[in-house]
Amino acid sequence: MPAILAFDTSAAHCAAALLCDGQIVAHRHEAMDKGQAERLMPMLQDLLAEAGLAWRDLTALAVGTGPGNFTGIRIAVAAARGLALSLGIPAIGVTRLQALAHGLPRPLWVVEDAKRGEVYAQRFDITDSAAMLTRADALHLDAPHAGNALPDALPSAPLAQATAFVAATRIGTAQPRPAPFYLRGADAAPPADPPPVILP
Repeated sequence: MPAILAFDTSAAHCAAALLCDGQIVAHRHEAMDKGQAERLMPMLQDLLAEAGLAWRDLTALAVGTGPGNFTGIRIAVAAARGLALSLGIPAIGVTRLQALAHGLPRPLWVVEDAKRGEVYAQRFDITDSAAMLTRADALHLDAPHAGNALPDALPSAPLAQATAFVAATRIGTAQPRPAPFYLRGADAAPPADPPPVILP
């Protein structure tokens, strides 16, 4: 029975879902502005216990890779890489935009709020390219849309559950190690002061 444990901390939440033999058997979604690093592992353990499974029963891991909160994305990706290494199973990265497009008709835009008058946008059809757009440009998209940035959006499946379903379609194919998916550079900048001189 294939078992995929999926999780996402790319925004102000900690979310997880367990997919067994094509069915979601347990899931959690907790809103939180901070504390995902402390909450994630206990949440995953709770999901496994609820389903009567142990870590050794997992076939694969699925992790949300963003775009979203820089620190949150790194928490989930680092957890997925560490667990995959220790358990000897694959970890499959799924972007937030890919998850929100799961199960919806094509062509489709997924448009997520990126703050500062911008949105993360990806068109799902032949090209599947992702980009940053202004909110004004996003009002003129040429296909139906999902996501939280615009009104009248098509409903998407819960994020962690959709992440699990997308990952299930990739099992058995070569996958790169999960890596953060960023469409915007980091807000933090290196210090302008010169580094200290180390005397001999």
